[in-house]
Amino acid sequence: MGSGFTVIFDCLLLLMLFGICRGSTVGVCYGRNADDLPTPDKVVQLIQLHNVKNVRIYDSNIQILKAFANTGIELMIGISNLDLLPFAQFQSNADTWLKNSILPYYPATKITYITVGAEVTEASNNVSALVVPAMQNIFTALRKAGLHRKIKVSSTHSLGVLSRSFPPSAGAFNSSHAFFLKPMLEFLAEHQSPFMVDIYPYYAYRDSSNNVSLDYTLFESSSEVIDPNTGLLYTNMFDAQIDAIYFALMALNFRTIKIMVTETGWPSKGSPKETAATPDNAQTYNTNLIRHVINDTGTPAKPGEEIDVYIFSLFNENRKPGLESERNWGLFFPDQTSVYNLDFTGRGSLDTTTNSNFTNSNGTWCIASPNASEDDIRKGLDWACSSGNVDCSAIQPSQPCFEPDSLPSHASYAFNSYYQQNGATDIACSFGGAGVRTNKNPSYDNCLYMTLGSNKTAASNATASPLKSPSSVEKVSIWIPGCILMAFLPFL
Repeated sequence: MGSGFTVIFDCLLLLMLFGICRGSTVGVCYGRNADDLPTPDKVVQLIQLHNVKNVRIYDSNIQILKAFANTGIELMIGISNLDLLPFAQFQSNADTWLKNSILPYYPATKITYITVGAEVTEASNNVSALVVPAMQNIFTALRKAGLHRKIKVSSTHSLGVLSRSFPPSAGAFNSSHAFFLKPMLEFLAEHQSPFMVDIYPYYAYRDSSNNVSLDYTLFESSSEVIDPNTGLLYTNMFDAQIDAIYFALMALNFRTIKIMVTETGWPSKGSPKETAATPDNAQTYNTNLIRHVINDTGTPAKPGEEIDVYIFSLFNENRKPGLESERNWGLFFPDQTSVYNLDFTGRGSLDTTTNSNFTNSNGTWCIASPNASEDDIRKGLDWACSSGNVDCSAIQPSQPCFEPDSLPSHASYAFNSYYQQNGATDIACSFGGAGVRTNKNPSYDNCLYMTLGSNKTAASNATASPLKSPSSVEKVSIWIPGCILMAFLPFL
C-alpha cells in the first residue's frame, strides 16, 4: 500500500508540474466593433487588474499583440472569413503571415490558439470549403516554426452546425456540411485540437419562449428535462447543447475531441420584444455559468469533464448591426465602467435586487494586502487613480494622507475610496488580489478614510466631486485538478 501511495504522490507532482491536470477555465472575448474603446494598453491594464488569464480576439492586430506581451495572458487570435482564400490557396501565404504577424511577438505574447474562420456555416458567402485547406496550411507553417504543439489550430461554429440538438442523445451534424466537417474533425482528432462552438441559450429562449423556460436557460431551473433515450437528467440548456455536440461527434466515431465554448453570454439590453435581455438576467446567467464551469461539474453525458469557456464580450459594441441586444453583450461600457457586477471567482452571492453580485460589507474598509507583491499593489493604485475614477488628491504631497509616504499607505487610501464608492462589495476590494478587507478603521490623524455612503472623500482637507466609477470585477481562471481521480484509478 505504501509503495502505491508513493506512486500516486509522484504522479500528482508530475501532473501539476507539466500542466496535464489543469481544470476548466473561464476567459473573455475582446471584440472591438465599437466607438471610443480604450487603447489596447488600457484594456490590458483593465484585464490584468481583474486577473484575467484567457482572452479571445478576432484577428491578429499588431498593436493588441504588443499590448499583451509579457503579461502571461493566454491569447486566442483569429483569421476572419474574408481572409480565408489566400491562406487556403498557397502555403507561402500562411508562412509569410506567421513570419511577419506572429513570430515577432511570440512567445512574449502567449498565443495558444488560432481560429481559422468563424461560424462559416452562417456566412452569406460560401467559404466553408476554404476552412480545412487554410487550417492545414496554418498548421504546416506552425510545424515549420516548431510551434505546432504549442499553438493549436481550429475553427469556431454556431450551434446551427447541428441538424438536431434535442434530445441531446439525438444530436447530429447537418449533412449539408459533411463535405468540410468530416475532414475538419479528422484534422482536430489528429492534432488534438478542440471543437470550438459558440453557444447561446439566450437565443433559444428568445425565439421559442413558449417552449423553453427562462429558468432553464439561466441555470435556475428547479425541474429536470429527461433525455428519453439515455435517461440523463438536464437542469440547464447549456449542458444539453454541449451534450448534443458530444453525441453528434460520437455518432461519427470521434470520441476523443474535446469541446471548447468560444462564445457564450447574455445581453443586458434589447429591443422592446426582447424582454429577457436585462442586466439581472445577464448577471444571473454569467454568474451561474462561471460557477458551473470552474467547479468542473461537466455535463450529464460527461460528468467531471473539463471545458474551457469564453464569455462574450468584454465591451458593449455599438457598431454591431441587428437588434438592440446585439450591441449589449458587454461586461463593460467603453469607458470601462461595469454594465453589471460579476464575480468571476464563482464564490459571491447573487443579489439581483441591487443588480450586483456581492456580500454586503457595511463597517469594513479595503486596504492593500500585506501579502501582495509591490508590482500588483502599484498596478492597483495606478488603476484606481486613473480608470477607477478615484480622487487621489489626498495622497499628494502636503495633503493629509500623503504621510507616511509609502506605496501600501497610498494604495490603501485609493483602494478604500474605490471600494466604498462601489457599494463596499467583496469584489470591489479585489484589485487582482492586491486588496483585502479589514474591520479596523485605517483612518489616522487628519487622514479620514471614506465610509460606505459618503459623497466625498473623507480626508479632511481634500474634497472630491462625485465621480462615476466602475464596479470591480475579479476575473480569474481557476485551475482545478479534476483529472486526478481518472489519472490515479489504475493505481487504486
